[in-house]
Amino acid sequence: MPVLDPHPQDGQKKLLMVFGVILGILVLIGVVATLAAP
Repeated sequence: MPVLDPHPQDGQKKLLMVFGVILGILVLIGVVATLAAP
């Protein structure tokens, strides 16, 4: 299976999942920073 597949089957879904995870981590960091702020 090539790395750069011109027509990936689950490429969009995987990319969306990665974006969701990153967004979730950023939100979590923001919440923790807000709670930790004096």
